[in-house]
Amino acid sequence: MSAQALVDAPDRTEADRKLDAGRHPAALIEFVGAKPGMRVAELMAGGGYTTELLARAVGPTGKVYGENPKVVLERFAGKPWQERLARPVNQNMVRLDQELDAQFPPEASNLDVVVSNIIYHDTPWLGVDRAKMNAAVFQALKPGGVYVVLDSSAKPGSGITDGSTLHRIDEQVVRDEVLAAGFQLQEESNAWRNPEDTRDWNSSPSAAGERRGTSDRFALKFVKPQ
Repeated sequence: MSAQALVDAPDRTEADRKLDAGRHPAALIEFVGAKPGMRVAELMAGGGYTTELLARAVGPTGKVYGENPKVVLERFAGKPWQERLARPVNQNMVRLDQELDAQFPPEASNLDVVVSNIIYHDTPWLGVDRAKMNAAVFQALKPGGVYVVLDSSAKPGSGITDGSTLHRIDEQVVRDEVLAAGFQLQEESNAWRNPEDTRDWNSSPSAAGERRGTSDRFALKFVKPQ
């Protein structure tokens, strides 16, 4: 089934569909490379918008682990995440309550893909040890497995300073940190780029208003060497 056909599935919720224009879900499925039977994990799954798309892509023979740290579940994701898990289409989805820099449990090993979708910028203010987080992802992936990081870009040279204020991160920080964990950069996508974005406004869903989904976003696919 094509990525667009998965997005067009009639049993997707109306709330999810409203986010599609800014999220470009078909492009995400294609860039991630999620296929039937794959074992996938998502870091900080939140309410599970992306997790469900991945679950649809890997199908009943695949498995998707949705990781959420305690603070995210307590602040906003607890109820919608539980409701998401109860949906029939998500029977291949596994709830994984743990901190972002924790090691994956033994059952969540030999993964094909790990996805970080617009959450890397949150790691500084959450106090995450990003070196440990990326090392845990590296360990959980099988050789040749991919780590996809997509996030809203901050101005070059800004480092991690815009994480909690503008909900953005300097792309170079992500590149440097993930490469330092042993990954190699395999591919980039411009599907979420917006050169007209001034990158001086808060791109968080609650603050962006009409600009939600229009931030300039980088998409990087890293691979664990064979």
